[in-house]
Amino acid sequence: HLARLEPNTREALLLSTIEDFSIADIATIMDSSRDEVRYLINTARTDMQDSISGQILIIEDEPIIASDLSSIVTELGHSVTGIGRTRDSAVALGKSHRPDLILADIQLADNSSGIDAVNDLLKDIGNVPVIFITAFPERLLTGERPEPAFLISKPYREDQVKSAVSQAMFFASTETLKV
Repeated sequence: HLARLEPNTREALLLSTIEDFSIADIATIMDSSRDEVRYLINTARTDMQDSISGQILIIEDEPIIASDLSSIVTELGHSVTGIGRTRDSAVALGKSHRPDLILADIQLADNSSGIDAVNDLLKDIGNVPVIFITAFPERLLTGERPEPAFLISKPYREDQVKSAVSQAMFFASTETLKV
């Protein structure tokens, strides 16, 4: 998969969606034209979306957010194995249909923890990429345990979720993610 990415596409996409630089700023950083930056970003999105699709478990207690996340990942060509609103339901769903990726909130409906749900699942199903999408990023960024590879703060933007999901699936499929 990595061999198919055109030069500089991933960098342009990261600068745009994760670092939130404008097209003009990215053009300056990459010493490129604005049109070239737009081309690089669009190419990266297409290449990553086309490279792999998979099963995604959503751990989110807010129905509107869960529905939005489900729509975003479905639009990318993935399927949703289930939506867990509590730690117990998320673990049960993950064990019954092993996901290729987990999108998880931290605070769940019954005051249970999405972090605990993810930890339980990873012990049982093995190493699966996880993207935390939360209004409480400080609960993850404690320095007491390994920091998550993907963390998106709420309110999120659709392009942030698309980029993180595509990258997590793409790089997990190339076996470059090592824990």
